[in-house]
Amino acid sequence: MAASDEKTSHKTFDYLIRSRTAKSVLYYAIMFLVFLLVINAASILSNSPGASYGLRSIQKTLGKQETPKDDDSPAVESPSFETEEDEEDDPMVPPENLSREERMVWFRTQLPKLDMLNPYNSSQNFHMRVLSFLNKNCSALFHIIWLSPAKSFGKREFLTLDSFFKVYPDGCLVILSNTMDSLRGYRILKPFLDGGFKVTAITPDLPFLFKDTPAESWLEEIKSGDKDPGSIPLSQNLSNLIRLAMLYRYGGIYMDADMLILKDFAHFRNAVGAQSVDSATRKWTRLNGAVMIFDIHHPILIDFMQEFATTFDGNRWGYNGPYLVSRVIERVGSTPGYNLMILPPKAFFPVDWIKIVRLLKKPENEAEAKWIGNRFVELLYDGETYTIHMWNKISKVIEIEEGSVIARLASARCVICGNITNI
Repeated sequence: MAASDEKTSHKTFDYLIRSRTAKSVLYYAIMFLVFLLVINAASILSNSPGASYGLRSIQKTLGKQETPKDDDSPAVESPSFETEEDEEDDPMVPPENLSREERMVWFRTQLPKLDMLNPYNSSQNFHMRVLSFLNKNCSALFHIIWLSPAKSFGKREFLTLDSFFKVYPDGCLVILSNTMDSLRGYRILKPFLDGGFKVTAITPDLPFLFKDTPAESWLEEIKSGDKDPGSIPLSQNLSNLIRLAMLYRYGGIYMDADMLILKDFAHFRNAVGAQSVDSATRKWTRLNGAVMIFDIHHPILIDFMQEFATTFDGNRWGYNGPYLVSRVIERVGSTPGYNLMILPPKAFFPVDWIKIVRLLKKPENEAEAKWIGNRFVELLYDGETYTIHMWNKISKVIEIEEGSVIARLASARCVICGNITNI
């Protein structure tokens, strides 16, 4: 866009200079000033957020993937900047109490609204945008998925980003989101962008991500309208599948948007965390995909996607997510060459969803103040605890109170450090 403006400005200026009717020297001077102003405006536009993405080299993380040359790469479109008032509620949340037949009828009416299933605009350049972003000398590559409306990306989720950049100041964070890839999303991320941190929101291209994987056939069934998406919002199950495909294509670390990052754990490879263990045998009883670390093209990611496509059940919470990860690793996790690492609960899930509420509460007496102080030190300085899952789905209705464990941890792990309490 800036290059086109500049060419137009040159033509206009040349024409005016050569015009036989323009005889006034003052007139020429004024036109010259206008020309300079246009060139300056074009320069500003070319450096604005949402301008074209320059592609120079590719990070080692991506392996030997072919990248286009600067002179023959297609122009990559900027994020879609719709007005905030245009944002609608999630079209993938089905009405309650529908029969299977009624839900299928409803889902077919929603299919045209599901832009991610039929990519256009920014998602058509998805791969180029990812490669361009990863050309920023990333110390670590992280992915977050956000398929809810951008207006619901709140202060709790902001804490996840805040803690991430405290621990990984040179890390790269890709937010896979069709809603955050917008003006509202840009405004949410702007404090980090202004601080020089590397974060971007990109609309996922599902046909590209799922191509030549077991997820491809599942997507085609969903798009046909002949597969029941289930009573659980489709966005939740898409998130389960997109994280697997994203890790398969690009490698790196996936994390949920409600993780408080305490320490660097990018040194782990091909690892997931246990949510619970047997008290007697100490063997894991359930794994959780809220944090997943994998090399590009790790074969178990294909196993995960195969399980998703063949056993999909949209009516059972967790069946296509943490329970799927547990089922597959129980079955094939010991396969030679997989070299999987199962981290104990204290690594990523030191507090379960039932007990998280206590960490949000301020002390009411001296004994509670002492407990909070001890828990704060234990979580922050214990070398085996890297994150806290804040279980936002359950805890979001409860305020983070000043002096609580979470408030103190968030204050110790932030770069923007806005209003942490009472959110």
